[in-house]
Amino acid sequence: MSTARNVALDALVACERQGAWSDGYLKKAIKAAELDGRDAALATRLCFGVLQNRMLLDFYLSQLCTTRLEKLEAPIRNLLRLGAYQILYLDRVPDHAAVSETVSLARKKAKNPRAAGLVNGVLRSLVRQKDSLPEPPDPATRYSHPQWLADEFAGRLGREEAEALLEADNGEPPTCAQVNTLKTTAEALAAALKSQGVEVQPHPWLPDCLLLRHTGSLEGLEEFQQGLFYIQDAAARLAVTAADPRPGMRVLDACAAPGGKSFAAAIAMGDRGEVVSCDIHPHKEKLIQAGAARLGLTCIRTEVLDGKSCKEEFLDSFDLVVADVPCSGLGIIRKKPDIRYKDPKPLENLPQVQAAILDNVARYVRPGGVLLYATCTLLERENEGVVRGFLDRCKDFTPERFQLPGGFEDAETGMVTCWPHRHDTDGFFFAKLRRTKDGDI
Repeated sequence: MSTARNVALDALVACERQGAWSDGYLKKAIKAAELDGRDAALATRLCFGVLQNRMLLDFYLSQLCTTRLEKLEAPIRNLLRLGAYQILYLDRVPDHAAVSETVSLARKKAKNPRAAGLVNGVLRSLVRQKDSLPEPPDPATRYSHPQWLADEFAGRLGREEAEALLEADNGEPPTCAQVNTLKTTAEALAAALKSQGVEVQPHPWLPDCLLLRHTGSLEGLEEFQQGLFYIQDAAARLAVTAADPRPGMRVLDACAAPGGKSFAAAIAMGDRGEVVSCDIHPHKEKLIQAGAARLGLTCIRTEVLDGKSCKEEFLDSFDLVVADVPCSGLGIIRKKPDIRYKDPKPLENLPQVQAAILDNVARYVRPGGVLLYATCTLLERENEGVVRGFLDRCKDFTPERFQLPGGFEDAETGMVTCWPHRHDTDGFFFAKLRRTKDGDI
């Protein structure tokens, strides 16, 4: 357990000091520390739990600590958060163990010899007072979202529903396994996974999707290695359903990594036709290739491509173009809890980048073909705002209504937003746009 706590602490410090992403850092650190499944799960729970509740933990700790938290060394500040999280949220960790283990780590990590005493005093005070802690002043603090983000959500949803979204952001997302129907059925896969101790439920409204728990290492499952399923959130799979790829089509996935929508399209096409799966990063091309090979998909070919740069031979040549563009990622806070704390200033230029990609790849759609725009954010300026601007500029594209499982009423408009608190999916947006048969861009 000490090793798990140490890994969690290192991840938290790396996130704060270096801007590291917690999920990527944890994956490498857990492997380097050779943690078993139980300790790996604990390290992940501790790190994600602190990040999900950091502002609330700081609110409580600041009332018990005589030194301002921002004045403390980064390891000590994050050790206090780790200890507080265990005391307030982990019933299976006794309070005395949470305190003693945290103090022990403080002795090893602190430059100031008095830091361990401070940690000990603050956490013991928290244990004594944890049943009488004051209420946080607002939902932003209660659910640890920066005020600007809480205000953004409230502006779209109203205060009451926005609070439900903030709460959902701190929940645990389901693991969605999309069935490779070219190799098996949902029923057969569910039975095989259950026989290995995996808890399996059919998705409540998405066909050929299973919800998994207690998987252990997914990559270690025989069914995964055989290519019987891949992991993709229901919302992203739903976007491909709206796009309606069919056998024999030529499809471009313009910003494809890690490849989930390319895989979904190829399976829907019966592996007949062509899916050109592109990404700007060469190393991600290999990830897509490996995934396609594991799933046995032969119609996918990969290419390194900048979505903003025109490729002449692609003009007017695809039945379907998917543009899942770079975005702020504020719809996947459940999976990347630290994304909420990133500086919002760089996000201001994203709509211009998204519009540039959309304008470019739209030229690859043949007359009569479909353009699917998608993001994993919930900010209107990156979603509906970008689409409306594109439609003003490109008069030969129009939104097209579609039908979806799950009762998404706004599918009638050709634009859908998936919400974590409403649909138990990632926060995700997609729009289906049809190019007129005789129009020129």
